[in-house]
Amino acid sequence: MSPGVWAAVVIVVVAALIAIGYALTIWNRRRHLRDRFGPEYDRTVRHSDSRREAEQELLSREERHAELHIRPLDPETRHSYAMKWAGVQERFVDAPGFAVTEADALVTAVMTERGYPTEGFEQRLSDLSVAHAATLGHYRKAHDISGRAARQDATTEELRQAMVHYRALFHELLGSGEDRPNGRRSARHDREPARDDREARR
Repeated sequence: MSPGVWAAVVIVVVAALIAIGYALTIWNRRRHLRDRFGPEYDRTVRHSDSRREAEQELLSREERHAELHIRPLDPETRHSYAMKWAGVQERFVDAPGFAVTEADALVTAVMTERGYPTEGFEQRLSDLSVAHAATLGHYRKAHDISGRAARQDATTEELRQAMVHYRALFHELLGSGEDRPNGRRSARHDREPARDDREARR
């Protein structure tokens, strides 16, 4: 083949390799984001103009999260918050609306203790989504019910559900999810929700 043909072949091969490399980069990034954000990935895509825009948003969340000084709770502080949660659960029996408001405030307090900014609900969701995507749906539902409870527009069953939803994130923030590989919880924490749920039903 003539030098011109060889040059054309080389250009085509190089262009193909670049295209393949780019495609692999996009695929690896997408897989990483899906694995990390789970359902939040699909939700962000649905609420964005394009998949690329959604993925850029999630990458921005990761960058912001990396700059936060998130810290685990020491055993004494973790125990103190666990006891406060138990008190909120007990008060649910006689004052469910008040207990849900307390639960919301307690979750926010633990976030602050861990190092999460709490300046606004949407920003809280964004920051939590990086390490707590699995329980983010619970937080959204609980917050919605809590808002309706403040307007006295929530049933007792909805308030009970709010407590269950708050509890899911609360236990993770205490250290039963983020601080363990693959988000696995200890057997003790796996038993606690069932007990709390029975208490909330009383």
